[in-house]
Amino acid sequence: MSVFCYKDTRVLCQGITGTQATFHIRRSLDYGTQVVAGVTPGKGGETHLGLPVFNTVKEAKTETGANSSVMYVPAKAVKSAVREAVEAELDLAVCIADSVPIKDMLEIKEILKGSKTKLIGPNTPGIITPGEARLGIFPENIHTAGKVGIISRSSTLTYEAVLETARAGQGQSTVIGLGDDMIIGMDFVTALEAFHKDAKTKAIVLIGQSGGTFEEVAARYYKDLKKKKPVIGFVAGNAIPFGHKMGYAGDIITNGHVTAQDKKDAFEDAGIITVDKINDIHRKLAEILK
Repeated sequence: MSVFCYKDTRVLCQGITGTQATFHIRRSLDYGTQVVAGVTPGKGGETHLGLPVFNTVKEAKTETGANSSVMYVPAKAVKSAVREAVEAELDLAVCIADSVPIKDMLEIKEILKGSKTKLIGPNTPGIITPGEARLGIFPENIHTAGKVGIISRSSTLTYEAVLETARAGQGQSTVIGLGDDMIIGMDFVTALEAFHKDAKTKAIVLIGQSGGTFEEVAARYYKDLKKKKPVIGFVAGNAIPFGHKMGYAGDIITNGHVTAQDKKDAFEDAGIITVDKINDIHRKLAEILK
């Protein structure tokens, strides 16, 4: 199995006629992802990449049975795009855009409350289940199917974590880039919960970074679990001097008093296997998955 996206996931693309959407949706189609429709207001009735284009997400879902969305829309249009996905009751929405206005993200969080839609991002490379489905911009050639789940707050280091699993002779069950923006949709806890329920996933790699409190919340959740899968944690930012402002909302709230070391301490206290260097991950994986 895998989490959140599968071989039978039916994907629509919001903003499909844009340049970046065209490039990445073509790659996803070539990868075997079931992209079934596109949505671009005012272009309903057209076709693009051989796919039908609709004016609204609801129309696309009704006509094609789509249950997930990947959004290639400008930051200022993300709130409307998410609202459409929620109102159409999609299972998953992936937002690639970065620097979505804070006010919009606060409203988006309210829109998501109580809905069935899970949002990954914004400012994310997306989600990929190797050999099954690719929603986003992941370089698909570095991924292989396997039993390590990856959750990351750092887009670039997500790729490094994938390469570390390969160095350990392992592949990935699903890889999730949570997003680099201040406020994001899905958090570590939601992803950890899903991976713990997935029979295929035998170990989890968690990549955190300075700023915010996402890692501490994840550590508390993991510490309280009665049945735990092994988690290897890495926190980027140890070289950043104390008090340096990362610009994340959580860093503003905590006034810079939550350091990378604090996050590592929280991981270790929770029983998460913590490494100082990202290129130590493959050694720990090799020990765990003998």
